[in-house]
Amino acid sequence: MRGRLKIYLGYAAGVGKTYRMLEEAQAAKRQGVDIVIAYFEPHARPQTIALTVGLETVPRRVIEYAGTRFEEMDTEAVLRRHPAVAVVDEFAHTNVPGSARIKRWEEVQVLLDAGIDVWTTMNVQHLESLNDQVWHATGVRVRETVPDWVVDEADEVVLIDLTTRALRNRLERGVIYTREKARRAMENFFTEGNLSALREMALRHTAHEVEEKLAAPAPQAPAPTGRTERLLICLTGAPSSAVLIRRGKRVADYLHADCLAIHVTGDGEQSSEPRHAVERHLSFARNLRIDTHVVESRDIPRAIADFARAQRITQIFMGRSAPRPWWRRLQENTVQQVVRQARDMQITIVAQRRR
Repeated sequence: MRGRLKIYLGYAAGVGKTYRMLEEAQAAKRQGVDIVIAYFEPHARPQTIALTVGLETVPRRVIEYAGTRFEEMDTEAVLRRHPAVAVVDEFAHTNVPGSARIKRWEEVQVLLDAGIDVWTTMNVQHLESLNDQVWHATGVRVRETVPDWVVDEADEVVLIDLTTRALRNRLERGVIYTREKARRAMENFFTEGNLSALREMALRHTAHEVEEKLAAPAPQAPAPTGRTERLLICLTGAPSSAVLIRRGKRVADYLHADCLAIHVTGDGEQSSEPRHAVERHLSFARNLRIDTHVVESRDIPRAIADFARAQRITQIFMGRSAPRPWWRRLQENTVQQVVRQARDMQITIVAQRRR
């Protein structure tokens, strides 16, 4: 039987995710649960460190990279120990090169597949589909992300909330970072505006997850009738395709809609794009569990419209067409042609926002 995943979700460092997780770990141990710490990041916080006393900790694996020694979770050691519950801090962490897997959430998947329950922590800004929204709101591009489907499949998501004023008060008192580091944080990422925006995202996401679980039909319930939304994301090699994928996937999740992606190869505007960029976007879409398709056609707009109609698509997401030289401006671009040929579908043109 696959293990159960429990995520303690917050909106910033210091709201109390790890503290709450370790409190519950201590309570579980007192009740006789076989629980171990598979990975814990102390961040020099005495009160949090004190909660690890008496809990068994699996030693970390030491990896040498570029002349420096790093410590990562030893997944194989945890598998050999095979506890009932493994506590794993910092779910979105990227492992050092040389590790068996790239991401810590991938290590957690291995533990779950082995039948081990996992409790873990993460902040909402690490959710892949919110990456652009976080960037627009805070000016910070989060590099470590977790695919939405991983969080969606969690058996339990516990929101650890704290008012922004209380969090900044913790910073000022040196509870989260040293006073000098806390001062710099409050002047940069931990501003009142940034924290408020992130807290709202966490509250909205958790509310959406609760609504989804409450609205989930019973196993014996009949399938709903009426129109079923199906979204199609049109990918190119342009950097804006990453924004398109995140936006389309998030809309699809909110609509409980199927989500597909297509790239059309041909002699049109997209043919000059580097193949590696297209492959990177297709791989990114697949990582978010979007059904991807590559179609060959010289008539790119017609191929998109025909594919969408054959797949019963109701909404098409496209990026803006690249600017054209003046002598071609009277001709329809790819987007305009798709709009004309797919009048029975909703077309959403996603702009590439800049701060």
